[in-house]
Amino acid sequence: MNKIPNRQAICETLMEKVKEDKDIIALCSDSRGSASMTPFFDAFPENSVEVGIAEQNLVSISAGLAKCGKKPFCFSPASFISTRSYEQAKVDVAYSNTNVKLVGISGGISYGALGMSHHSAQDIAAMSAIPNMRVYLPSDRFQTKCLIKALLQDEKPAYIRVGRNPVEDIYSEGDCPFTMDKATVMCEGTDVLFVACGEMVRPCFEAAKILKEEDISATVLDMYCVKPLDTEAILKYAVNAKAVVTAEEHAPFGGLGSMVSQLIGANCPRKVINVALPDAPVITGTSKEVYEHYGMTGEGIAVTARGALR
Repeated sequence: MNKIPNRQAICETLMEKVKEDKDIIALCSDSRGSASMTPFFDAFPENSVEVGIAEQNLVSISAGLAKCGKKPFCFSPASFISTRSYEQAKVDVAYSNTNVKLVGISGGISYGALGMSHHSAQDIAAMSAIPNMRVYLPSDRFQTKCLIKALLQDEKPAYIRVGRNPVEDIYSEGDCPFTMDKATVMCEGTDVLFVACGEMVRPCFEAAKILKEEDISATVLDMYCVKPLDTEAILKYAVNAKAVVTAEEHAPFGGLGSMVSQLIGANCPRKVINVALPDAPVITGTSKEVYEHYGMTGEGIAVTARGALR
């Protein structure tokens, strides 16, 4: 079982790349430990900025550094960077089109027992609503590394959300198909289309394997690029599917499910079911316990898919 969380994969990638690109700057809001960025700060203090618990300042300082030609990656809990500094993300970063990468750590319900104040179940909707802001939820550590390397090659704003805990590997060091802003097709079928992002990709892949034993074939799209959404891939497989199931660690409104529903409804109407967190304060517990409670596991998603096909 993998023990490296996606946040650590980001640190490792930035530590590798900063050796050849001294314009890379890491900024934290008293969150070096939570972001797994302590090794970076220790090894490259001249490329590190600690602003303390001041998320608005974190984002604005990052925007200023970007205007000076630097490549800032600013880290803060997703629940805070997507809410406390929303105006700064909208104006200083997106409206000004600055090269700032906002990294929301411990996303979704990663903080478990800390409850709704620390859960980020609205960030996909909030960040996706900002013009010029791209939104990414990588599914495992290998895809995370590919994404960070790709983001270092452009100068556009982006929001990257990763969880707190290690997630089971989906890909491998030598086998991680990745094309920027294009979904990864994990398997193909004609009965149901699964479209998932972040930590929900693995359960959807497991659901597809469960359904295969029942002669129900499924396509699974790893939609790490929530915005820009890979509409071409979705429509290609939705046209031949009998039902579409989306899965996300997010509230039921304004996220991946809403985007996919809007796209499908306008182009090839199909039944679309969204597996997501409820429109209510989420129960406290570990990620595993919460997923099981809300049917966000492989078996739970398989049950949803069976219902959608009836």
